[in-house]
Amino acid sequence: MAEAADLARTTSPEAADDRVKRRQIIDGARRVFLSKGFDAASMADIAKAAGVSKGTLYVYFKDKDELFAAIVRGECAVHSQDVFEFDHSDHDVEAVLLRHGKAFVKAIADPARLSSFRTVIAVAERMPDLGRKVYESGPAVGIAKLAAYLKAQVDAGVLVIDDCEVAAAQFIECCHATLFKPMLFNFAPPPPRERVDHVVGMAVRAFLAAYRAKT
Repeated sequence: MAEAADLARTTSPEAADDRVKRRQIIDGARRVFLSKGFDAASMADIAKAAGVSKGTLYVYFKDKDELFAAIVRGECAVHSQDVFEFDHSDHDVEAVLLRHGKAFVKAIADPARLSSFRTVIAVAERMPDLGRKVYESGPAVGIAKLAAYLKAQVDAGVLVIDDCEVAAAQFIECCHATLFKPMLFNFAPPPPRERVDHVVGMAVRAFLAAYRAKT
């Protein structure tokens, strides 16, 4: 009976309205942060962009820091779920890494996500807790999920790796070599598909040359 009551509360019209309102606020805040940056954005600006009163805004988020953290963590979570979901029974490591590597680069090349990264970097020194939470909900999750897949391939005799966490991080870094930093610093636009295929292909070949089990 308790479980049924909990389910009724989470699926009630009031709960649905809360989710819609929260999404409305987050979408408005994202537009303000992207256009003005974190420091210049005000809660009044965000309330106006979201189409809510400041009183309503404070019901859902206690301050600008909490709101920004919710936005970035949400983006990181979606990124991790979409890109770093692996079938441990799939032993075609080359195909798996090619597919996920290209999806990863496509995700980080999103201009909106790049703007969020820049904003996090800009405030991380004075807001270390935000930086930590963003890292834990994004990059750390991706590395852990890839490491778990690699460990499954080690157990299956497909790969030989001493430290799957380091190997996972190495692969991820290689996938965006020459691609991510130029975009992050506004030195270059998002790369064309052909360039992504080339860089990720090199990353996969180097990875397999280092870690594929010798037959």
